[in-house]
Amino acid sequence: MFEEIPGFNVMTDHTLIDTLARQVKTQPDAAAYRTGEVMLTFADVDRITNRMANAMTALGVAPGDRVGCLTKHHTECLLMTVAAIKVGAVCMPVNWRLAPAEVQFIVSHGQAKLLMVDAAFLDQFLPGGAALPLPDVKQIVCTDKAAGGLPTLADWYSSHGDRFTAHVADPDDAALQLYSSGTTGLPKGVVLSHRNLLSTCQVVGEGWKMDSSSVVGIPLPTFHVAGMTQLLQTLYMGCQASCYSDFDPGAFIDSIGRHGITHSFLVPGILLFLLESPAAPTGDYRTLKLIAYGGSPISERVLQDAMRIFGCDFMQIYGLTETSGPVTFLYPEDHKGEQMRSAGRVVGGSRLRIVEPVTLEDAPEGEVGEVWIEAIRNFREYWRNPKATAEAFPEGRNANGGWFRSGDGGYIKDGYLFINDRIKDMIISGGENIYPAEIENVLMNHPCVADCAVIGVPDEKWGEAVKACVVRKPGVEGEPAQIIAWMRERMAHYKCPKTVDFMDALPRNPTGKILKRVLREPYWAGVGRGVN
Repeated sequence: MFEEIPGFNVMTDHTLIDTLARQVKTQPDAAAYRTGEVMLTFADVDRITNRMANAMTALGVAPGDRVGCLTKHHTECLLMTVAAIKVGAVCMPVNWRLAPAEVQFIVSHGQAKLLMVDAAFLDQFLPGGAALPLPDVKQIVCTDKAAGGLPTLADWYSSHGDRFTAHVADPDDAALQLYSSGTTGLPKGVVLSHRNLLSTCQVVGEGWKMDSSSVVGIPLPTFHVAGMTQLLQTLYMGCQASCYSDFDPGAFIDSIGRHGITHSFLVPGILLFLLESPAAPTGDYRTLKLIAYGGSPISERVLQDAMRIFGCDFMQIYGLTETSGPVTFLYPEDHKGEQMRSAGRVVGGSRLRIVEPVTLEDAPEGEVGEVWIEAIRNFREYWRNPKATAEAFPEGRNANGGWFRSGDGGYIKDGYLFINDRIKDMIISGGENIYPAEIENVLMNHPCVADCAVIGVPDEKWGEAVKACVVRKPGVEGEPAQIIAWMRERMAHYKCPKTVDFMDALPRNPTGKILKRVLREPYWAGVGRGVN
């Protein structure tokens, strides 16, 4: 079933099953998912996922059950997601860069009945296979090749028929489960509905000006909300995805021209890696129409260099896993002046409030507080964690998704959202609230700085002091005192670093976000204040 949603110019579906059915009906043989030189059409996706759904049913996977994916492979994860939806189950991609105990926690917490694992991960994550304490898992299959006595994904489903009557789902039924990073505690399972995900596809498709001729380059992993929603975007728009299981900057740059990539979403860390590649200045970017970016703060230097090198439109997207992705867009025409430092304006029926995080009172325009978001893309629930769900929505839910506490600090000016930092990363020094992202943006312009992060460390006098962790450019000298003096010429002194530590590299999570908790830990060890 299809319906016109007021305020949008594209058709949308009630569930993702409707989305696939629409593509199979209108363009079954169109190219859908490419990995290297291997391509699947929409008809291939339908046929394979029918077989997988039959295999799941034979295994006893039922509506509401979870199936896990511990894989680098985008297409196979997409197939598992669609097959699970046909059964009425829910796919939960798992972060393969976590420690084995963390992976086992997520699989167990999700009560996964089926687990797909890359053969390369078996020894690392599943030594002994089914002997591990995974009581709910009925079957483990290998994504790509047989190993450890386990069948491949293809071997597992190949004997089953290619016809399947899909479970009849409601738009608000669960369709995908992604886990939060767990940087301040155990990871939480973020449950996203068909309505959530279809709204994201609709908003992004319109905002990016996509059509069936678009080719989306997807280097982000499937456990990242942008990685999964770009795969679903292909399904929704009837266009093509070009997938990269192992990100190599030079290979990605080469494939832009060879595969005719038109759109991509990249986190700032990946943009930096691309710019540092020797292939960057000579790449063929003629097909590129738009690069969207987000996920963590970006320095003006990196953004300006990227705009110059790639020569296409750039759009910032602010959003979270809990909002199924997009909340605001900074459109290409807004990449100028003060607006360039903002996260843009709300999209797709979202509304924003800035709330004082302690009193929970609305802050006046221009004042910093916590960003609260109301949108139909707000997640359904934290899986098996009603307490955390209730805390995320202090005022309860409403017809437009309820007001969600983002944990981000920011302010609104002239309709544009400006993000300062995560509330938990804010530094309080001498009673002043200091947001590291503001300092980092200036520090990245220092001639010796290749990468940086600013954190708060204990200080007997001020409570916290500002410290800069800096990665120097190769062959470029720089001393702490010189960097501090340079910063003091450009910022209020109370915001400037008191100390500078040089490092070979900054710790980052798989999506490129700097792990400030890891940077802070050594300085706060044995100190009363907890480190988030």
